[in-house]
Amino acid sequence: MHQFTIEPLMGSGSWELAGFNIAFTNSALWMVLTTVLLTIFVVGGMKRELVPGRWQMMVESATGFIDDMLEANIGKEGRKYVPYIFSLFMFILFANLLGLLPIGIVGLHPFTFTSHFTVTGVLAIISFAIVLIVGFWKHGFHFFSLFVPSGTPLPMVPIIFPIELISFLVRPFSLALRLFVAMMAGHVLLKVLSSFVIDGTNAGVGFAAMVGVPSFVLMIGISALEILVAGIQAYVFALLTSLYINDAENLH
Repeated sequence: MHQFTIEPLMGSGSWELAGFNIAFTNSALWMVLTTVLLTIFVVGGMKRELVPGRWQMMVESATGFIDDMLEANIGKEGRKYVPYIFSLFMFILFANLLGLLPIGIVGLHPFTFTSHFTVTGVLAIISFAIVLIVGFWKHGFHFFSLFVPSGTPLPMVPIIFPIELISFLVRPFSLALRLFVAMMAGHVLLKVLSSFVIDGTNAGVGFAAMVGVPSFVLMIGISALEILVAGIQAYVFALLTSLYINDAENLH
């Protein structure tokens, strides 16, 4: 499980602030790289050329995709959330894809920080905080009506309300858990298959043919699937966030 180990870099292991370790780790480094690459991607597509180039078309297509998703889920009011949902979607997508690189950057092995629950948890908490802020800002204490479905008989309210409230509070946990599990499971599977390839090859021609080659072929297929999963998980995270915001925007 070495690929999931968070390690301090550049002798920062002893950095402390108020008793807390603030070491600059490999996880932090890949977050910075993801942010830098995302910034370059967005800035490169803001040229506003009369005849859009490929780069500008990619950025505009991604922005249009998020805009259409928010309009479908929230309505016209969803457009004000495009910057956040777009940043969230692209940040997760870039992070997932960078973690699949076969070679490292600046001499470091690729690190998939979205395979850590602490990272996906923070992203989920930020999204959940936005939902709460929007809900109470627009509706005040009427936001609590979200936990009592329309038409609920009065005697059922004491039972339905806590069930709906618990379901609502579990949302950030399930949102974070889904991304974390998908990324970790995929990388663990690739690690297992790679060990089969190496061990099968080292065991001789016979084992290489029976174990190494099939495992290598399967690795190629799983790697392609992981690229697809990287995009799907980024989309699911953004989609569910938009649906939660819709609940806060439009109480039913």
